[in-house]
Amino acid sequence: MDAIDQKIILALKENGRRKASDISQEIHLSVSSVIERIRKLEANGIIRSYTIIMDDAKIGNDLTVLMEVSLEHPRFTEQFVAYVRKNPYIVSCYYLTGEFDYMLKICCHSSRDLEEIHREIKQQEGVRLTKTHYVLSTEKNDFSSMPVFPPCD
Repeated sequence: MDAIDQKIILALKENGRRKASDISQEIHLSVSSVIERIRKLEANGIIRSYTIIMDDAKIGNDLTVLMEVSLEHPRFTEQFVAYVRKNPYIVSCYYLTGEFDYMLKICCHSSRDLEEIHREIKQQEGVRLTKTHYVLSTEKNDFSSMPVFPPCD
């Protein structure tokens, strides 16, 4: 990945629907070269998908929480992660260092929904401890501003 690839990625991060012709004008490269580079970035797994970022409150998910989860033993990891991947209310899951093993971001409609989700999580085999943090407001959620770094060798 070189500086031109980084410029293409930055352009797509700002708007994943940008036309190759617009990007080519911005970075002074032919349209066909931009398309070819995008295809290579996709083929190499650098660009994994194109998606949208929704406003959770506007679609009825007024409640967002961050839940720390600690497992009794690493042997429960695979089963727990499989559950997390299937649960549509768990929108992010991070494997952590420290006292807790995972941080989950959960978006749902109400505290009643959260209670049910929390109960399900606590019932997963191997879950030892949870700690839930209610999100009062989101001060920053801007994926387009994340820096693009070349891969480490």
